[in-house]
Amino acid sequence: MSTLLIAVLSFVGFIVAYNTYGKWLARKIFGLDPQAKVPSQELKDDVDYVPTKKEIIFGHHFTSIAGTGPIVGPAIAVFWGWLPALLWVVIGSIFIGAVHDFGALVVSLRNRGQSVGEVAGRMIGPRAKILFLLVLFMGLTVVLAIFGLVIALIFSYYPESVLSVWIEIPLAVAIGVWIYRRGGNILIPSIVALGIMYIGMAVGAYLLPIDLRQLLGIPLLGQTYLNVVVIWTIILFVYCFIASVLPVWTLLQPRDFINSHELVLALVLLILGLAFAGFTGKADLFASAPAVAKDIPPDAPPIWPFLFITIACGAVSGFHCMVSSGTSSKQVASEEDAQYVGYGAMLLEGGLAVVVIIACCAGLGMGIFNRTVDSSSAGGYRFEAIVMEDSTQPVTKHDAWRTRYATSENRINPDGTTTVVGGWASHNLKAKVSAFVDGGGNFLASLGIPLKMGIAIMAVLVASFAATTLDTATRLQRYVIHEIAHTAKIKPLTNRYTATAFALIIAAAVALLQGPNGPGSGGLTLWPLFGATNQLLAGLAFMVIVFYLVRRNKPIWFAFIPMVVMLLMPAWAMLHQMFDPQTGWLFTGKYLLFTFGIVVEALQVWMIVEGFIAWRNARGNYPELPPLEIATAD
Repeated sequence: MSTLLIAVLSFVGFIVAYNTYGKWLARKIFGLDPQAKVPSQELKDDVDYVPTKKEIIFGHHFTSIAGTGPIVGPAIAVFWGWLPALLWVVIGSIFIGAVHDFGALVVSLRNRGQSVGEVAGRMIGPRAKILFLLVLFMGLTVVLAIFGLVIALIFSYYPESVLSVWIEIPLAVAIGVWIYRRGGNILIPSIVALGIMYIGMAVGAYLLPIDLRQLLGIPLLGQTYLNVVVIWTIILFVYCFIASVLPVWTLLQPRDFINSHELVLALVLLILGLAFAGFTGKADLFASAPAVAKDIPPDAPPIWPFLFITIACGAVSGFHCMVSSGTSSKQVASEEDAQYVGYGAMLLEGGLAVVVIIACCAGLGMGIFNRTVDSSSAGGYRFEAIVMEDSTQPVTKHDAWRTRYATSENRINPDGTTTVVGGWASHNLKAKVSAFVDGGGNFLASLGIPLKMGIAIMAVLVASFAATTLDTATRLQRYVIHEIAHTAKIKPLTNRYTATAFALIIAAAVALLQGPNGPGSGGLTLWPLFGATNQLLAGLAFMVIVFYLVRRNKPIWFAFIPMVVMLLMPAWAMLHQMFDPQTGWLFTGKYLLFTFGIVVEALQVWMIVEGFIAWRNARGNYPELPPLEIATAD
């Protein structure tokens, strides 16, 4: 019962925050005006700038900012116990993350849909623009490489998810044509499409799981480029090129609207399962995991400051400012929709993160996870089955969390090498995602849904969100490359096709190179950079928002405090990663990571210095936009 109460109180907190703090920001601080010109109307081109109903743009915005972020981060952070993770999600999403997303959206709306990097050039200075764009480019490159790998791994470990995810694409295109070319309604077709996807999940789970390892007789990963992850990554990047150069109404908007329905239905099922399991005593958060963990292995980083970079999406994430000012600001049809899209979507993501935390603790406590050695994945352990246990055994519940998070041991692989199983070192991408998929599957099973089907539903949910983030990130990277090319006068890269191809080539070079698990796992090499870099980006975005407010003589305290937090915590974490005597990149020979870390920290310091220089003359001095060019960005 206490587990359900915690979930309910969290959701009530989000609803109250939206109708109080969110409305105060919208009316008193940003002064949203429904009559104001917005970029989607002023620069309408039916490719990127498309006026869109707020319900549709909410679906796009939410699924783009969510991805696997609010799943992966909380699934790791419960390593320190569920209470710190829960507090950071609830407090962070209300007072930091939602303010960040909302502010970035409004700033972009009032600057012709420009990215926060472009706006930084006018709010802070020309050098700040270049610095911000470089940080954006580096961050998006890592996002593309990592999320391509995430989806490839999901398809490989959960072959029952493949059919449903790919079925969604032609369904979304058909819906887009139906709405924008035939004038049809989106609600009924999107619900029908969701039903077809669920049929696809059942077919994938019981009749037609698409497993390339069996179909092609190739390994998941290994010392050859002919492996499953490489093939899926190439297919996904080809798809991303096509999806991100198409007009947003043909695929991006309708697919994201379908995904928003998918999330709502999955959340309802999860909450119902949580409620039933809580009432019957099968799910007990307090018995399943410690509120604050004490038996943390010595290889784990300190909770301060790493909690604040481990949970990004779900509390606050720098990637969100790119979505707010990259795609969403070009589609919002009225300023008054900005609170619903920017502030509301972040709170819903916080709600998802709350459910993930409970699933990874109370959900895991409902069953035991049997794993067998999978030599094709470089000695990793693959999911085999979940055996439901008697819910009256609290030791079993706690041991499920302990086995996944708190214990570690060395296992001898078939090739003679050693793999650390358990503890912080075991947090590979599969383990991060599967904690939610497995725990969520347990919740659905408590409703009478067959466990295999429940696992398929959760796996498709994760894959769908990751795919949304992947091609949205590709489109955002195209915008960033276009802005850099326009500033540096590199004309070929101002074309959307060449800019998109350049973005994916760079990402593929990172993703497909030799990594810790062989060819195709290169993205994992830069994975340790992602958390701190992403959160530093949030701090820099807050910096742009603060300057926007200062120049308009508006109060800044509500954005200034989060700015300081999001500049300090990630920098602290990055310095720890680089210079810790035991695990620091400098002392463990990880010179590539160390070099990237130095560059990111230098860009941050330089950006702050530019801010100090610009601060003296900023109050009340708002630079007007230049005259509107006839030709818009391609």
